[in-house]
Amino acid sequence: MSRLLGGNGELAPLMRTARLIGKAQQHLREQLPEEVREHVFVGGYRDGKLTLLTDRAVWLTWLRYEQARLLELLHRLPEFAAVTGFSLKVRPVRPLKVPPRQIRQLPAPAADEISACAADVDDPRLKRALERLASHAQRGDESS
Repeated sequence: MSRLLGGNGELAPLMRTARLIGKAQQHLREQLPEEVREHVFVGGYRDGKLTLLTDRAVWLTWLRYEQARLLELLHRLPEFAAVTGFSLKVRPVRPLKVPPRQIRQLPAPAADEISACAADVDDPRLKRALERLASHAQRGDESS
C-alpha cells in the first residue's frame, strides 16, 4: 500500500497533485479578503492553469479583475512557478447537509391499538411489522 501512495508508486503523481492543490487552496485563502474566502475553491491543475471555482457569478467577476495579483501571490511559492494563469468557473458548491433526525413519538394508547390489530392479522410479515411499530411506543414508566 505504501508503494502505491508514496515514492514511485502508481498513485504518487496523483497524491503530489492533490497535496499541491491543497497547498494552493490554503495559500490563496490566507491571502483573499475575508468576504471572499469561503467562496473560492481550487478545483484542479491542468496545462499550466489552476482552476478556481466559485459559487456565484459576482465572485467570478471579482476573480477576473484580481487574476494578476493572485498569480503573483502564487508565484511567491516555488512549487507554483509553473502556473501560467487561471481557469475560472462558477460551480455552486453546496456542503453536504445531513437532514435533521425527526424523532416521532408514538403514544402508548396508539401502540395498544396497533398491537390489537397485529393480533387479528393473519399475514406473518404484516403482523411482525405492526408489532415492531407498536414496540416504539413511549410507555408511562420510560422517560425520554
